Amino acid sequence: MENLFLGPHPGLMTDLYHPDAAYVSWRTGRNGPATFDLYARSAPFGGTYMLVAGLEMALEFVQAFRYTDEDLRYLGQIRDYDPEFLEHLRGLRFTGEVLAMPEGSIAFPNEPLLRVTAPFQEALLLESGLLHLVNLSTLIATKAARVVHAARGRTVSDFSLRRAQSPFIVSRSAYIGGCASSAFLGAAYEFRLRATGTIPHALVQLYDTERQAFAAVAESFNRYTLLLDTYNVQEAIHTAVEVAKEYQDRMGHTLTAVRLDSGNLLEGSRYVRKVLDDAHMNEVRILVSGDLDEFRIAELVEQGAPIDGFGVGTSIGVGAGSIKHKAPGGALGAVYKMVWYENEQFADRPKIKLAGEKSTWPGKKEVYRIGRFERDIIQLENEPKPAGGVRLLKPVIRNGQLLPGALPPLTEIWELAQRNLQQLPEEYHALIAEKPYPVERSQGLLELRRRAMERYGGEEPPENGNGEPLMG
Repeated sequence: MENLFLGPHPGLMTDLYHPDAAYVSWRTGRNGPATFDLYARSAPFGGTYMLVAGLEMALEFVQAFRYTDEDLRYLGQIRDYDPEFLEHLRGLRFTGEVLAMPEGSIAFPNEPLLRVTAPFQEALLLESGLLHLVNLSTLIATKAARVVHAARGRTVSDFSLRRAQSPFIVSRSAYIGGCASSAFLGAAYEFRLRATGTIPHALVQLYDTERQAFAAVAESFNRYTLLLDTYNVQEAIHTAVEVAKEYQDRMGHTLTAVRLDSGNLLEGSRYVRKVLDDAHMNEVRILVSGDLDEFRIAELVEQGAPIDGFGVGTSIGVGAGSIKHKAPGGALGAVYKMVWYENEQFADRPKIKLAGEKSTWPGKKEVYRIGRFERDIIQLENEPKPAGGVRLLKPVIRNGQLLPGALPPLTEIWELAQRNLQQLPEEYHALIAEKPYPVERSQGLLELRRRAMERYGGEEPPENGNGEPLMG
């Protein structure tokens, strides 16, 4: 797993300004305990929620973070660091704590997905690696969940390998989001997923006629799927039925599904279904693929297309948005901001960034869910637990060590994700959000923000419709 996601140099999984900042911190002796929140200011794709994923990889990164001799030689070549600082980095390991929402949780904008507390240098150096793993994983898991929900019980398969920006992360996250199978054999092997596939157009083209190609497939496999749109769908389905009956009688081999990859999928699927039903082949499933996303799938389902399953590639593989529907995608945009700092030289201090809508919320926070998605409350950790509230941030690392149960099996993550998605009220599944999920902030948090703003001389940011400041 480590090699799949981190490579041989986890210590270099940073931006250049991270070791630079650590160097300044080291030179000036400012390395007290600091707390950082990782959160997203908005949900992707125009929706309301995020399906949290990537924590297992993030924790592996935290545990693996260190500088090798090769890493230190490289840093010494690109910056004139004090050699004693490089020796300091040689022994650097994460010694702090991490609280996180478990993978498969549903989160909403501005809620901390992770809370990291550690000596400043340790916490800061993790920023980009954590953001990469959580941003991409959560983006893809959320996209897959939207696609699967749009399919309304019809199966969805991950076809993303050829265009995925990080194929293993994508396939793992797509499974968490509800994809029933993956065409990517490497991911199916690594994560024990169900592998699925049909045949390519090239195999049909290999033979002089489509009938020869279909016959070769039918003879080769006990159960098989045929691709119908290489030349003409309406002719291909009749050929497929003839071949299927012949090889069912001759060899007992069964046509289980046909796939359409282009053209008018609504009319094509209707025609194919009628031919199959007229031939008393009602059990043969119709699968479709070809630049599908949740919006197109929802349209086909609403139109009553007789489709049994969808193969989705690019849209899931890159977490694509939709220009047509004005749905932003392609990146989650989570950030990692310092919210608290302690030092022997002065009292504990909340930390805040004052930048209008990008202003941050100070303090060590907890997130509680009230009821079954009635509302969430973000509050300070020293405030009493709200009545009926369920704590969403769970301890996963303490004193630098993984806690028992921090890395559940992928099957348990899938179960949690599907349970949460089923419990999420339908209004928050809307492909384009009509209203946001209610996330409240406690009086203690509001008061801490006010004091922090007074200390640093900031101006009040604009307010949202609920009278709360627009702060990420």
